[in-house]
Amino acid sequence: MIKKNNQPTESMPDYETIAQQLAQENAEKDAKITELTNDLQRTRADFENFRRNKDAQQLQYGDSVKFATVSKILPLIDDIDRAIAANPDTLSPLAKNLEKTMMALNLTKIPSEAGAEFNPELHEAITVEGDGDKEVVAKTLRAGYYYEGSVIRTAMVKVSKQ
Repeated sequence: MIKKNNQPTESMPDYETIAQQLAQENAEKDAKITELTNDLQRTRADFENFRRNKDAQQLQYGDSVKFATVSKILPLIDDIDRAIAANPDTLSPLAKNLEKTMMALNLTKIPSEAGAEFNPELHEAITVEGDGDKEVVAKTLRAGYYYEGSVIRTAMVKVSKQ
């Protein structure tokens, strides 16, 4: 009921108070929405970072498995090379097949023929002979290999100083 001076009675709600309460509730809800939105964005970013890291780890794992596998077959390739060197006429088809397979695997020999310049990043010197300033490969004892552009095994060589 309303009194004669238009003052609300106890039974009538105070609209200003209700409006303030609703505004406060809306502000609280907006703050909660903002907080949840920020949490969602952080979670999405964390998930994207996790996915990128997982993909990078899988690629790295795949590369390390390939390198390990190729490293394991290098002694077999050395044996085949020695057999071909001992019987070149008989095993020339095997030599061609080995060369094709190595090209398909992106596996190439490090240049280490006699007279090539010695490079400590590509060659492992077993012995050094001579007194000169220029170091060159005198003899290759074990072939070295590049795999996909990286040195997978250095060539073992005798070095001559000229």
